Amino acid sequence: MKKILDLITDEMVKAFEAAGYDTKFAKVTLSNRPDLCEYQCNGAMAAAKAYKKAPIMIAKDVVGKLEGNGLFSMADAVNPGFINLNLNPEFLGDYLKEMQADPDLSIEKAKNPKKIIIDYGGPNVAKPLHVGHLRSAIIGESIKRMGRFLGHEMIGDVHLGDWGLQMGLIITELKKRKPDLVYFDENYTGEYPEEAPFTIGELEEIYPTASAYSKEHEDYKEEAMQATYLLQHGHRGYQGILKHILNVSVTDLKRNYENLNVTFDLWKGESDAQPYIPGLVAYLKENGYSYEDQGAIVVDVKEESDTKEVPPCMILKSDGASLYTTTDLATIVQRMEDYHPDEILYVVDKRQEMHFVQVFRCAKKAKLVEEDTKLTFLGFGTMNGKDGKPFKTREGGVMRLEYLLKDIEEEMFRKITENHAIDPEEARATAKLVGLSAIKYGDLSNQASKDYVFDIDRFTSFEGNTGPYILYTIVRIKSILSKYRDQGGTPENAVISQPASDSEKALMLSLSRFNAVCENAFEEIAPHKICSYVYELANNFNSFYHETRILSEENEGQKASWIALLVLTRDVLEKCIDVLGFSAPERM
Repeated sequence: MKKILDLITDEMVKAFEAAGYDTKFAKVTLSNRPDLCEYQCNGAMAAAKAYKKAPIMIAKDVVGKLEGNGLFSMADAVNPGFINLNLNPEFLGDYLKEMQADPDLSIEKAKNPKKIIIDYGGPNVAKPLHVGHLRSAIIGESIKRMGRFLGHEMIGDVHLGDWGLQMGLIITELKKRKPDLVYFDENYTGEYPEEAPFTIGELEEIYPTASAYSKEHEDYKEEAMQATYLLQHGHRGYQGILKHILNVSVTDLKRNYENLNVTFDLWKGESDAQPYIPGLVAYLKENGYSYEDQGAIVVDVKEESDTKEVPPCMILKSDGASLYTTTDLATIVQRMEDYHPDEILYVVDKRQEMHFVQVFRCAKKAKLVEEDTKLTFLGFGTMNGKDGKPFKTREGGVMRLEYLLKDIEEEMFRKITENHAIDPEEARATAKLVGLSAIKYGDLSNQASKDYVFDIDRFTSFEGNTGPYILYTIVRIKSILSKYRDQGGTPENAVISQPASDSEKALMLSLSRFNAVCENAFEEIAPHKICSYVYELANNFNSFYHETRILSEENEGQKASWIALLVLTRDVLEKCIDVLGFSAPERM
């Protein structure tokens, strides 16, 4: 379906043209004074200079050409030259009727779908997920869902941290504890066991123990570095241990991400990019992109327009070791070979911006990507506690993600059960859904690039701009529809007619903007715009609900129209929260 703003603009273009003015002045926007009008056109103000004519005269000329136009119930020229517009209620009702019949709720799928890889995980294996992983997962999942809804091919990659010294430390500590494992027998040639020699609990304890010990014992650290070197150069036993680490870690990571309603299409890691590094380094050298600087291999990426220093992109350290830049460039090479994406989008902490400036410039300069391949960095801010510092446990440590989820579920369970007599099992399931809405909406309602305060009390409130408030609104609609069915009605067969009150028209106007909001939010990579829209829509519904006696209405045609409006409101709200990555229960 065409966006309602485009339909209005089309009519204004015709009016400007008919009045003898350039159509470039016919731009229409939502009114910034909704008390005066619904839409506005300020083109006459800009046209005044070009035509050496008073803007109010131009506005009146244009408005004159809108007389009898069925789109508008009001088109006024207002001093000093604004054009104020209100939509015809009948036109608005017809637009929503068409929207109601559309399986995609008015969304036009992309005419030229893009293939976009989103890198939005980044957890390290052998470590539990903590709150620092929350924003990347929540924001990335939402963008992936937005893109898919609009018809693009979105490929989510977790991009595991599974390479480097941490692997060597785990191997060294495991060898110290269990020296008789076959992985450490240089003469062993048989198949390695299917079962890992550790559980996820043991693995999560091994790494921090080894890391702490290595800081106090240089010989232990040297041994770990040697183990890392051997692993990266194909040591068979160590490769076998790495396989176990990945299997055990990924199984646990999938469980934790599932609790967040986050999924990935690819479970690739830094280790998958390693085979591409030798070829990458050789290519950069042979084609003159890189040079040696104090033994290291680097690529200059500074540009004349830079206002601050952009250091060279280091490819190899002086000892020949690779870095994150090397791995990220090799991953780009791998992604281009395997998927040929139109865009690669990284949802990463904004403090890594310089790293990605270097990587992107190097990739473009060295032609590792096509000329029109887009490389995008979406840097997100920090999730802080009420003290304004990064969110911590009461003891001052980094909170595990599963503990945070559990705490919020418990809080929601308490709130749900203290006011209602409800089956405990149903209350638990509901608390999980509502708790997830609190976390995700609390995060996504903030602009991604900004820091925000994670306030459990506010996020779990059923009032204000929160996830639970949105879910409560949806459940309220479901309850009304259920009662209508009990009266013998069929909500799905009801048809929307024109609005009968100001509050109903306000709700209908909000619904009519759904397709424009979704397109704009995806174009600007801005899930918070979906949240703003959802909150506005929920508020408009609740205003309409409080002013309208829906189920006791005696005029069956009017009641059916209102019910149809509720069905559409429910569907749009549920699609929005699905895009944001959570869902609503049937009851609360």
